[in-house]
Amino acid sequence: MSDTVTFSREGSTAVVTLSNPGKLNAISVDMWQALAAGFATLAADMSLRCVLVRGADGNFAAGADIAEFPTVRGDEAAVRRYHTEIIAPALRAISECPHPTLAAIEGVCVGGGLEIACNCDLRVAAAGSRFGVPINRLGFPMAPGELRGLLALVGRAVTLEILLEGRVFDALEAERKGLLTRVVPAAAMHDEVTATVQRLSAGAPLAARINKTTIRRLSPDPTLLTDAEFDAHFRYATSRDHAEGVAAFLAHRPPDFTGE
Repeated sequence: MSDTVTFSREGSTAVVTLSNPGKLNAISVDMWQALAAGFATLAADMSLRCVLVRGADGNFAAGADIAEFPTVRGDEAAVRRYHTEIIAPALRAISECPHPTLAAIEGVCVGGGLEIACNCDLRVAAAGSRFGVPINRLGFPMAPGELRGLLALVGRAVTLEILLEGRVFDALEAERKGLLTRVVPAAAMHDEVTATVQRLSAGAPLAARINKTTIRRLSPDPTLLTDAEFDAHFRYATSRDHAEGVAAFLAHRPPDFTGE
């Protein structure tokens, strides 16, 4: 089996399943691109009432597939392209989907997996699930197009805590931080997701689409980065710490950061 995003349909609900066997559903380039294209298709289907996003085999997603980094993020231009032309469009497609979106979270939901969940409308999690963005150990920051969803959901203080500490934490803490809509026992997860999908699907679809559009319009919209600020953000790509963080992860050893 290989890394895939599958799109299926159960009545008026689209089911999006993240799968990367043996890697906790880490999200490859192909998967990011499949999400962008697939959500564009879903957005045009006005017969849908709900989109359910889930992971295969007991986990949501363990972030980006770091094994690809040496080839897809090999220099500064590639790093910038990876984050702006591969990940950001996928997250934007999820965020701008006109239908109600629900992330059903079990197991690991970190890094890019958490970014996907943050761009869904609702997030229901099993009590044993785990969350975080431990990319500080990889020597790089969260890209602007990925930061927007997390920051809009939980605000400045919690976003700084998550990124600066890089901890992985449990579902109850995630709920307290405002990351989650509900936490339920693992045994109740299927019934709760089914009931939530039914409630979303029972609502008037036109009203749901209008609510999403109006709320997006009324929500604070941060000022876009200038070209100079954008360039400054991605200069980390050539740093020693970034190279060391990725190399250490792939070699399964602690990183030795120097601030260079």
